[in-house]
Amino acid sequence: MSPVVITLLVVGGIAILLAIGYINSLIESRNLERARRKAELGDLIKRCARLSEGLPGQFMSGPLKLLLARLELLDCEHLLPLDKQNTALRERIEELRRLIAQGEAIAVPNAPQKVFNEAKAKEIRYQLDDLHAQIGRAARAGLLGTQEAKRWVQQIRDMLVRTHIELFNNLGQAALQQNRPGQARLAFERGVQYLRKLADPTPYEAELKRLEVQLEQANALVLDRLKPGAGDPSELTEALKTLEDDDWKKKQIYD
Repeated sequence: MSPVVITLLVVGGIAILLAIGYINSLIESRNLERARRKAELGDLIKRCARLSEGLPGQFMSGPLKLLLARLELLDCEHLLPLDKQNTALRERIEELRRLIAQGEAIAVPNAPQKVFNEAKAKEIRYQLDDLHAQIGRAARAGLLGTQEAKRWVQQIRDMLVRTHIELFNNLGQAALQQNRPGQARLAFERGVQYLRKLADPTPYEAELKRLEVQLEQANALVLDRLKPGAGDPSELTEALKTLEDDDWKKKQIYD
């Protein structure tokens, strides 16, 4: 075999190996991208479902439930070509289509949730942050127009404000029931300050007025507690008694 033939065989072998490596790299890259996309879509689907099922009933409405269902369906339909053997995914797509067919009359079984402590308020705030992100996604996907997306964002801000109002009110009321007017005053004061610092507190004038009244009442209870009782000794009452005794002694001497 001539040196030229050997050289060509070696070069050809190297080229084949390089081609195989390149093809394997492309396949691996495509598989990784496919896996990444599947994981991304799966996470988005779970987030939509969690919001649809877990958002407090006082904030969930038919239109919002419908929007989340449409967004979840879009993600499911994008995932299906990447996971064709997923029976549960196919069933979920059919379920979502049936729900969406109901329009804004879609059932809203979400129960109202009381905002009774800071942890609950934080949980709802995280949900609203996620909802804000989903509204942005829906706008980018063409499910919402620009103006409609802006209206939803405004509603989310209102939900956040009302979450804080309920929190401060419930904290204050609970403290009053436990006979702790000092803590109640602090809770109502935080609520008043929160509303006053809003860029536009006008929509919440009634709530602000109620918190201000509650703050005054709690403050009066605190001040009332600071007053010494009729039978309680204090430095002031003791001093007055001493003065009275001195006046009586002086009167006895001069008389």
